Amino acid sequence: MAKTPAAPVPDASADAPQGVGKNRPTPSRAEQEAARKRPLVADTKEAKRRVRTEMAAQREKARIGMANGEEKYLPLRDKGPQRKFVRDWVDSGWHFGELMMPLMVVVILLSLIPNPAIMYYGFIGLWAFILLVVADMIFTSMRVKKLAREKWGSRVEKGLGWYGAMRTIQMRFMRLPKPQVKRGQKPA
Repeated sequence: MAKTPAAPVPDASADAPQGVGKNRPTPSRAEQEAARKRPLVADTKEAKRRVRTEMAAQREKARIGMANGEEKYLPLRDKGPQRKFVRDWVDSGWHFGELMMPLMVVVILLSLIPNPAIMYYGFIGLWAFILLVVADMIFTSMRVKKLAREKWGSRVEKGLGWYGAMRTIQMRFMRLPKPQVKRGQKPA
């Protein structure tokens, strides 16, 4: 029987990938820290500009998300299904508080007229309207609390009445998050 020649044994170090595992000495702590070092604040104008544009894009995305009522962009006071219900209920109706700012502008213009009777009745009318707005806010607060209790039972969040009342005195186009329902449309 003839012996076959022994195959040469390959060198294990030639096939091993370089720089991975134990093929090189472990870097010292000082070397590792030096490799990680970079400035906390960007040094170059280009890097600063890039960071500024990225931050502006994130802020714009968050602003649009909040205006559209996306839950993850809302501030804590507006989050949750109960707050959304209150917003939708308030936005679906008309409220006297929405007319408060325009009426105040009219009263200011009336006060510029040098006739004391016009100024007097303008301010009396304004105070009467303020009382009407306060009554509407109280009615809205009570109604919102009642509807929330009907819908969620004893798990009603605190402050829903105040939240709804304060939303009634904002002009509709200035409300944030923006109204998601039309006037007369009932909330879900």
